[in-house]
Amino acid sequence: MTGKSETPEAQITGQVADAYRGNWVDHTAPAFSRPYLRLSRADRPIGTWLLLLPCWWGIALAAATDGLRLFDLWLALGCAIGAFLMRGAGCTWNDITDRDIDDKVARTRSRPIPSGQVTVKQAIGWMVIQTGIAALILFTFNWAAIGMGILALGPVAIYPFAKRFTWWPQVFLGIAFNWGALLGWVAHTGSLSWAAVALYLSGLVWTLFYDTIYAHQDKEDDALIGVKSTARLFGTQTPRWLALFTVLVVVLMTAAVLIALLPLGNPLVLVVGLAAPWAMGWHMVGQMRRLDIDDGDICLDLFRKSRNTGLLAALFLAGSAIL
Repeated sequence: MTGKSETPEAQITGQVADAYRGNWVDHTAPAFSRPYLRLSRADRPIGTWLLLLPCWWGIALAAATDGLRLFDLWLALGCAIGAFLMRGAGCTWNDITDRDIDDKVARTRSRPIPSGQVTVKQAIGWMVIQTGIAALILFTFNWAAIGMGILALGPVAIYPFAKRFTWWPQVFLGIAFNWGALLGWVAHTGSLSWAAVALYLSGLVWTLFYDTIYAHQDKEDDALIGVKSTARLFGTQTPRWLALFTVLVVVLMTAAVLIALLPLGNPLVLVVGLAAPWAMGWHMVGQMRRLDIDDGDICLDLFRKSRNTGLLAALFLAGSAIL
């Protein structure tokens, strides 16, 4: 099987199988908090980054159209805190709904619910707490952004069930995980635009890229229990699909930048903004060169490196806003 089995260290400490070794949750967090932080994937921060980065894209691209404002600093920080909390709430919800599946998959049976570290009732309470705190942050944004944030709860609620009825559950993950591109744009401008929609779609396709790689870790277990994924759907054709996704990410983000920044008539701002999609594409090509869909360790490492892919875009978009 490609999933990692539970290690002796995990058996002793309750560490989740695919968590970073030496992570702060397992070594420095108070003992009583560790099962809840593991539910939130605080020992695996990559998901928070992947949820946060589209928020920063949206804020930065919007700011590039009319200049940075002091409130944008709070938007960036508020989105960071909110991403941590809502990723935690979403992962808790995912573990609640998947508790009967997780104990059948090598990589996930060490998670807090199937391993008995927390009860379902405790997990529900923890999910409510995280969502409540995130709502307090959202309510500091404008009304349009608050509405976008509330709408995001729908895709989050649906996603854990998607792998039961479609071969494309990664689409539902992409809908949920990239909502921040819309929210970040609206939080700055107060309304949507086609630039924000194109940016959102580029993020959605990017999710198809990195989560297909991630799903290859579990494809054998998924086949045994009947769970669907793009990894199983694409099989040995995965590299071709990933190449297609790379092209679409570059095209869609390029369109977003052109729609937003071309009317400004500032060549330097436009060039720096256009560097964002091409830097992403370059990094994604580098990931494909290393990919071995039958090596779970490589798949996990490439998935984690997707943070750098999104950061490259965020940095160039922020640069265009500063200019």
